[in-house]
Amino acid sequence: MCGIAGILNFNGQPPGEETIRRMTGAMAHRGPDADGFFSENEIALGHRRLSIIDLSCAANQPFTDNSGRYVMVFNGEMYNFGEVKPLLDGYAFKTTGDTEVLIAAFAKWGPACVQYFKGMFVFAVWDKEQKELTIVRDRLGVKPLYYFINENQCIFASEIRSILTTGLVERKINQTALLDFFFYQSVGSPHAIVEGIEQLEAGSYITIKDGKWEKHVYWDVTRPNADFDFEDKINVQHQIRSLLRNAVERRLVSDVPVGAFLSGGIDSSVIVGLMAEVSSSRPNTFTVAFNEKEFDESPYADAVAKKFNTHHTNIPLKPTDFLEELENALSAMDTPSGDGVNSYVVSKAIRNAGITVALSGVGGDELFAGYPIFRQFIQFNGYRSWWKGMRPLRSLMAGVIAGDSSKKLRIRQILKADSPSIENLYPVLRQIIAPESISLLTNLAVKNPCCTGLQQQLSSIKENLHHLPLLSQVSAAEYLGYTQHTLLKDMDQMSMAVSLEVREPFFDHDLVEFVLKVPDILKMPVYPKSLLVESVKPMLPDDIVHRPKQGFLFPWSVWMKNDLKQFCEDRLNALSQRSFINSPQLKTYWKRFLKGDPSVRWAELWLFVVLEYWMEKNRVHE
Repeated sequence: MCGIAGILNFNGQPPGEETIRRMTGAMAHRGPDADGFFSENEIALGHRRLSIIDLSCAANQPFTDNSGRYVMVFNGEMYNFGEVKPLLDGYAFKTTGDTEVLIAAFAKWGPACVQYFKGMFVFAVWDKEQKELTIVRDRLGVKPLYYFINENQCIFASEIRSILTTGLVERKINQTALLDFFFYQSVGSPHAIVEGIEQLEAGSYITIKDGKWEKHVYWDVTRPNADFDFEDKINVQHQIRSLLRNAVERRLVSDVPVGAFLSGGIDSSVIVGLMAEVSSSRPNTFTVAFNEKEFDESPYADAVAKKFNTHHTNIPLKPTDFLEELENALSAMDTPSGDGVNSYVVSKAIRNAGITVALSGVGGDELFAGYPIFRQFIQFNGYRSWWKGMRPLRSLMAGVIAGDSSKKLRIRQILKADSPSIENLYPVLRQIIAPESISLLTNLAVKNPCCTGLQQQLSSIKENLHHLPLLSQVSAAEYLGYTQHTLLKDMDQMSMAVSLEVREPFFDHDLVEFVLKVPDILKMPVYPKSLLVESVKPMLPDDIVHRPKQGFLFPWSVWMKNDLKQFCEDRLNALSQRSFINSPQLKTYWKRFLKGDPSVRWAELWLFVVLEYWMEKNRVHE
């Protein structure tokens, strides 16, 4: 895992080594083991390395192929590089890692080489002969890539902060992105929180030559490719187990010890069970343990660790540790997020325990219908046949629902929707702050009727979505929405802030494509994630499968009224001075929260607190 950066000047002038060094210096946490630079004429590339595969200096980057024609910087891991290597006959390899296999594959197949690889990655290749730059991002958007292109140059990096160090991009807030942030607690591609900077979409690559650039899509989550007889339930379950086993085995490829997050829940327990099955050594597992029983999951994790004979470590934490680490976690955010503090604290604890690479069970809920949103969507679609005919009644019902709580505002939006289709319902069900509340608390231009960027994206591909089973429509929307832009982004920025590489087997694209084709009748959860559980039987004990769901549900609402009151109030007062905020209304909203008004949720106000902290920290203005 690493950080990459680059500058390509279209006028042929050298970018300057000092600039590229500042860019990589801003990402030293992503790669503390080595740095490297390439500068020639109009191009400069930089790299920070976290050594995982082939720890020798020969594998440092930027990396040049044997012909000297191609120079590459690469962030991520190509798990199956050993399978691709024999296909590259005639190439004299000097290293044993995935970096050289990737550049040799690019030299042979160009951008099409990505079809041969399974992994999480972003890489950039400079073709000296053609004077062409190619930048590629992985299928599911596990690794980030931001870029800025104008008539003079292209600047790209793994982090926004890296681009800002150049001084070539104004530190100005993107108000379109702000709407995304308030709606969904994160910013969705192609936008970024800073004006002029964009995110490269998952499954895409860019080519730049002679000052002109083109974007290409090489993978689409709404078009899964899985040729299989899905009528046979037992064969479907066997295939899921096989694909998941392969996904775990691939992610154990490493020249440093690999650990695993173990909460004792279904997803992490499956990953650990498969690790024990495919590994020649005992897995290293880690659980965060609390004295407070309402937070503590360690008894379940201990039971799983004992069953699979792991080297298990309980890392004791107190809820107050999360408060003490709060500013460190917020400072770690390359882009503001309403979530992620938990990921930072847990990642730091595991990194301090001496682990550099850890497997995570994140992604199981998205793939196997583990969130309430899946059942909600199915329930609403039960009314599809009479939805349009009942428009007058729905309008009447929406009119009589009083109150401004987020729940009631969402219900009113749903009742007014043209249909209970995924493009109409998913953006509403995933909202943090409703359009009416954003209009009240800010001076941003909220369209009426509301149409978010996510809604526009889903509408543009609705034909593809509607060809999927209903539960898979939600999964696909999750990958394009919350999962990619909040869950994966937070996992990346918070783990890399402490130089920990996290690998997520549930985001293996072969597994994702297959499960997206599984009919609802097989996937519908009879109990939590029943298809997953039955596919790995008898791996998990019943007390793990049917245990109450816990997680880090800390009392943030209480903390914001007590321990964090001054911290929050200072940021809200500062944010109220900005022109895009309706200052009187935001201050009134805060007072309502402090007085215990149940219609004002802590998560809504927390977005304003985080935004102001991030803008101050990164000197971003309006």
